[in-house]
Amino acid sequence: MSVDELVRRALEGQRPAIARLISLVEDGGADLGEVMEAIYPRTGTAYSIGITGAPGAGKSTLTEQLVARARKEELKVGVLAIDPSSPFSGGALLGDRVRMQSHATDPDVFIRSMATRGHLGGISLATPEAMRVLDAIGKDIIVIETVGVGQAEVEITDACDTTIVVVNPGWGDAVQTAKAGLMEIADVFVVNKADRTGAKEAVRELKQMLDMSEADWKPRVVETIATKGEGIDELWDAIGLHRGYQEDKGLLDARRRRRIEREIREIVAERYRARVEGEASDLLAQLSDEVSARRLDPYAAADKLIASL
Repeated sequence: MSVDELVRRALEGQRPAIARLISLVEDGGADLGEVMEAIYPRTGTAYSIGITGAPGAGKSTLTEQLVARARKEELKVGVLAIDPSSPFSGGALLGDRVRMQSHATDPDVFIRSMATRGHLGGISLATPEAMRVLDAIGKDIIVIETVGVGQAEVEITDACDTTIVVVNPGWGDAVQTAKAGLMEIADVFVVNKADRTGAKEAVRELKQMLDMSEADWKPRVVETIATKGEGIDELWDAIGLHRGYQEDKGLLDARRRRRIEREIREIVAERYRARVEGEASDLLAQLSDEVSARRLDPYAAADKLIASL
């Protein structure tokens, strides 16, 4: 099937075509540029929400509830669940698990697991392209649920319009959140499993830490029990408040521009990496020999490699 035909079918809402299109951009093949050229003019309307936090915090259940809340507003939703990559195949280790069964038959919800491709931040280069596909096919809300990997997770703040950080009751979570630098990236905090002991303390600790911040936007702290659907309306309202704040202050456009700049840098770096592994592989081997023999230092070798490209 040609790229034009695949794009046409995806834009018509044919789910197999959407899945194939996302697989194409995830693989980063030669057709990627043609796909982006075809769909990019149709993008720019979806609002993206990132959900991150430690493993076991209940992100998947919270995502499922958030999708249900968006559907109450008759909004079309896309979900990208970013899973750890297999070090051997590069595929998602958890990609074959059944996610969010309650939405599986909803034609206005599209859910896809993706691999991180070894990116510690949980956001691979393919993620913004997959988001673009979902945007182009008419999704109003795109939810990105990322693997919780701690400090490197800050990458999500560049990828989404609103970032939700999920923690569980207990001192450890709040303190670890501060250590991980997630205090700086969270637009909304969720204390999930709020029926457990220590929930109130976690909320208090987070609010105390936020009170020390001099940022104009003070992230809301929302208590939820995702397994029971409790606190989801409050979370939805907090997302709306943050979106309104950004739009009123002109910050949303600035955030999206930073995202585009970062993506362009990533594309350039990826293309140079591909050239190093392809046409410059022989020179790389020669320079590696020179460095190993102490006739050249690694930085001088890198300069020679760059010059050759």
